[in-house]
Amino acid sequence: MEKKLKVGVIGATGMVGQRFLTLLDNHPYYEVTALAASARSAGRTYEEAVGERWKLAIPMPEYAKKMVVMDASQVKDVCDKVDFVFCAVDMPKDQIKALEYEYAKAETPVVSNNSAHRWTEDVPMIIPEINADHAKVIEDQKKRLGTTRGFIAVKPNCSIQSYVPLLTPLMEFEPTEVAVCTYQAISGAGKTFKEFPEIVDNVIPYIGGEEEKSEQEPLKVWGKIENGQIVKADAPVISAQCYRVPVADGHTAAVFVNFKKKPTKEQILERWAAFKGKPQELELPHAPKQFITYFEEDNYPQAKLHRDIEGGMGVTAGRLREDNLFQWKFVGLSHNTLRGAAGGAMLTAELLTKLGYITAK
Repeated sequence: MEKKLKVGVIGATGMVGQRFLTLLDNHPYYEVTALAASARSAGRTYEEAVGERWKLAIPMPEYAKKMVVMDASQVKDVCDKVDFVFCAVDMPKDQIKALEYEYAKAETPVVSNNSAHRWTEDVPMIIPEINADHAKVIEDQKKRLGTTRGFIAVKPNCSIQSYVPLLTPLMEFEPTEVAVCTYQAISGAGKTFKEFPEIVDNVIPYIGGEEEKSEQEPLKVWGKIENGQIVKADAPVISAQCYRVPVADGHTAAVFVNFKKKPTKEQILERWAAFKGKPQELELPHAPKQFITYFEEDNYPQAKLHRDIEGGMGVTAGRLREDNLFQWKFVGLSHNTLRGAAGGAMLTAELLTKLGYITAK
């Protein structure tokens, strides 16, 4: 791009906010001009505000250390400094919803990691390779909000990124029932092992709200725009169980599926290998060259070995085989804070920039 767009990160001190800052370091499209968080962090340098709470293995970017953190609730002050914002705040859902509306109505596009607006009918919930066409509903949203450039776009729950990309290339075979068990890393809860000692040598069989999200959000991703709203798909029926496991990063999914038209193993593998979307076509900065990678080894994919494939933006699969109750079963894996969180939102912003929805003020 000739001139970089100015971007702010709202919720910059949390784990996902930290991921955003590392992904924005020397980004070809964007320059970070504002960092915002709660009032207790405001007025301090980012380095001071985060202190010992830096949670990533990679170091804090130098450009961010001396930036003064702003108060996220001071919307006009933040908006004056940016062309758009990423949002990853840790607040009650109704407060997040109101805050994101406030930024959008201040003519500042919001690309959100939060769940507050995932079921707002004219807010696109985007996995860029799968439903880039949902961006068109932004024009209807802007009419509702009375804005010329302000809008909200969101990314889906991190857990569904480990299996929805694997089901999507198979939609021509009309999946009817899906059972999925997700084994989710502790970073999905914003935790490290130091902060979450009860997970060591343990599995926790419940993550609040996660199973409903895992069953319903894919249907919006696969839905269609009708009368200015996204109407969710009718099928497949999804049944999910979600577990927290002692893994730092990487969500694994065990998937069982029935189809109206049962594909062969060769057809499934061919569809996975060939699957591409708008990010690959547009050669976006964070687009994986190979979106889906399949492993023939019986004990792959493994979170520790394969979560960082394609810079953490690829999805891996393995153990495709026929089942006694379902027609097929397989394993999927995605990096939950990269593909599933900040990286997915970053790729969405890159897509919306290329499509002309995010522009300079």
